[in-house]
Amino acid sequence: MEIAILIVFILGYAAIVAEHPLKLDKAATALITGVLCWTIYFLGSQRVQPTLTDEFAAYQNDHLALGQNSVDLLSFLDHRLLHHLEEIAGILLFLMGAMTVVELVDAHDGFSVITDRIKSNKKMRLLWIVSFLSFFLSAALDNLTTSIVMISLTRKLIADQKTRWFFGGMIIIAANAGGAWSPIGDVTTTMLWIGKNISALPVMKETFLCSLMSLLVPLSILSFVLKGNIERPQVAEKSGHTILAFERTFVFALGIGGLLFVPIFKSVTHLPPFMGMMFSLGIIWLATEIIHGKKIMEEKSRFSALQALRKIDMPSILFFLGILLAVSALGEVGHLVSLSGWLKAELGNAYLINISIGLLSAIIDNVPLVAASMNMYELSPAVTGDAWSDLFVQDSVFWHFLAYTAGTGGSILIIGSAAGVAVMGLEKISFMWYLKKISPWALIGYFSGAIVYIIQIALTH
Repeated sequence: MEIAILIVFILGYAAIVAEHPLKLDKAATALITGVLCWTIYFLGSQRVQPTLTDEFAAYQNDHLALGQNSVDLLSFLDHRLLHHLEEIAGILLFLMGAMTVVELVDAHDGFSVITDRIKSNKKMRLLWIVSFLSFFLSAALDNLTTSIVMISLTRKLIADQKTRWFFGGMIIIAANAGGAWSPIGDVTTTMLWIGKNISALPVMKETFLCSLMSLLVPLSILSFVLKGNIERPQVAEKSGHTILAFERTFVFALGIGGLLFVPIFKSVTHLPPFMGMMFSLGIIWLATEIIHGKKIMEEKSRFSALQALRKIDMPSILFFLGILLAVSALGEVGHLVSLSGWLKAELGNAYLINISIGLLSAIIDNVPLVAASMNMYELSPAVTGDAWSDLFVQDSVFWHFLAYTAGTGGSILIIGSAAGVAVMGLEKISFMWYLKKISPWALIGYFSGAIVYIIQIALTH
């Protein structure tokens, strides 16, 4: 059973990595992989006792203590699946809410509040503006959305495709770096935050400098490559545009404010983050209904939350569902525990383990890697005095450094992050071009940020 689940996971992951050559959507492959892994676990466990026998015994004892009859194995397996599904659902609801808010802002041309103010024609200066804008915008939104918005921006600013490819490469690096230090900027950091491995303010404080360094190094190098001025394309104005300046600015401010409100809401109420996101979505939904209330139905529907919900990236949501289900199945049969033991035995150092996970995220999507890490290394409830266990308390060096490495390591290859895949599809950047022109500098930036983090910890702890 354990070997069968591992084989299904490896084959499924290979299909996900080779999505473009195989022309198979990764969401479909992830869903099949996740369901098959749990199916094998359910069927196999009915023939042999589950790997987690202690948990099964504890589950039976809890029911007996409540005066209930002894439970069978299938009830325990259902309990374990629903336990993982509860955690996964929180992540998916959070992402769906955030995507809908961003789509509402975009439908109102809210991002033009920023993009219309960029006037420079010099390549080097524009590269710095676009990179830093991507860095901070990603921290407030997410790296996937930021990369899409910024590629749309560069198309309005730059006519030459090869020049846009360099900008696209820096947008990937900047968006991933910006998302790494914010609890709402990258899915992996969000997962760590929702899982209570990190808190919002400590992770921002501890990882901002190293994330910024991972951007500054490749940005400084590429500044010497891109010289001269850009040629702006002739862009025809949109017809039928009925958004007023007030509406555009109001929805932009409300959307960004709603996203930034989420970590505050969690800190004050101690409710899960998806509750804060749903509250923010409800507010902006209500506000847009009010400001467009007197318009005709056809025009009103263009700017409604219902239209935004139709446009959110559901394949990405389903991909996360499938891959998180698959990873949770690996955890149930004990593979992640074995991997954590191997990493501890072979590397034995929290920094080396995290750096290795970051490098792996260049090849394998960082979402399952972080999910695996959260399952491999159990969150310690408090400091115990044991050197290894104390590495995994909330807001420890291990979890903060994992947020950095998993978030920025995906920039090393264009297929290593959602932002990279999005830019690859939008601008048709080839894998080999990125490998030759961007990957070396992204790798240097990754290690530069890691070194800065290690030095920072040595000086402050």
